[in-house]
Amino acid sequence: MEAVNPRKPTGPKAMNLSIHVVTWNVASAAPPLDLNDLLQLNNQNLNLDIYVIGLQEMNAGIISRLADTAFEDPWSSFFMDVLSPLSFIKGNKGGVNICLKLYGYYVSIINCHLPPHMSNNDQRLEHFDRILEMQNFEGLDIPNILDHDLILWIGDMNFRIEDFGLHFVRESIKNRYYSDLWEKDQLSIARRHDPLLREFQEGPLLFPPTYKFDKNSNDYDTSEKKRKPAWTDRILWRLKRQPQASSHTPSLLAPLFSLSLKSYVSHMMYSISDHKPVTGTFVLELKPLVSAPLITLIPEDLWTMENNMLISYSSAPDFLSSPWDWIGLYKVGLRHINDYVSYVWVGDNQVSSSDSLNQVYIDISNIPETEDQFLLCYYSNNLHSVVGISRPFQIPPCSFLREDPLGEAQPQI
Repeated sequence: MEAVNPRKPTGPKAMNLSIHVVTWNVASAAPPLDLNDLLQLNNQNLNLDIYVIGLQEMNAGIISRLADTAFEDPWSSFFMDVLSPLSFIKGNKGGVNICLKLYGYYVSIINCHLPPHMSNNDQRLEHFDRILEMQNFEGLDIPNILDHDLILWIGDMNFRIEDFGLHFVRESIKNRYYSDLWEKDQLSIARRHDPLLREFQEGPLLFPPTYKFDKNSNDYDTSEKKRKPAWTDRILWRLKRQPQASSHTPSLLAPLFSLSLKSYVSHMMYSISDHKPVTGTFVLELKPLVSAPLITLIPEDLWTMENNMLISYSSAPDFLSSPWDWIGLYKVGLRHINDYVSYVWVGDNQVSSSDSLNQVYIDISNIPETEDQFLLCYYSNNLHSVVGISRPFQIPPCSFLREDPLGEAQPQI
């Protein structure tokens, strides 16, 4: 028998995920026609796994809010049109937080818009701390945000350049002498002195300040106010401290979770706003803590009933099901969890069950013959999220769906 090497790593192999992060204060403008450069869709050498898009100053007037209750806002609609073929999923001053559980690791994404003006630096720092204090998920088994493995913090942070006058700042930008301006950048100063901000990292500011421009131009503010340029639009990140390796816990066995920045740039070609968008492209290297999904969905290749599709699924040993769990059938490119073309309550419609496999039928009789691809999603009511997604598949020609004869309430999120 081969001797076991205690220093040899075991379990799932390490994997890399590419993450593209966008922050842009769009100043109430409508989306431009082409965002390929912003989303790096023309970069054939870049295979992106996750998009993180944070917008600020989307039109938030009363008319816009009323319209958004009936229609999606134009920015969300635009991004979903562009990214839905890539399996896109959607999630005023202040901060918004989204928490993901990624292969067993907790990832928080914060999009913020902090108070403006040179004199409000203390207020910006106060808001920074307050957002971290308030962004907790009560009632759910999610640790405090500062205990998350990764925090991505993006947005219009509104930090300015102190002391230097307008002429000096503009001449420095013109000659690309950014290093002098870094020393007086309020966020850079705060990161050197504030204990909490010191834990956040940022890439080098090798691009021109992103604010304030005349709209539809690349000229800095020519109005009477002549606002001083500043790097208001930023992307920060914070990794949870890893336990120190020791003789009892060799470094090779320590959890692998690291983030490396590959690109941090602004995009001068977009001029619809007085801000330029900023993007950061990262590689997240991790060793999965979870090797299998909570639910594994298997659409059967053959249908035993003319108007129903048999679905088999298995669950992880620690998965706690609910009577309100359901499985939805979707076209590939879904925009929202409610965009199912058919659904089934798994508790009420189970046809067989065992320790390893469960089976239910889902009605497909209303689906016309199509070459579209479909997938199945299992929604957990206890976890308030999708916990299992099948591989894409096609539905062979068959009869079409009839309306629900029981008139059951459809699941809504």
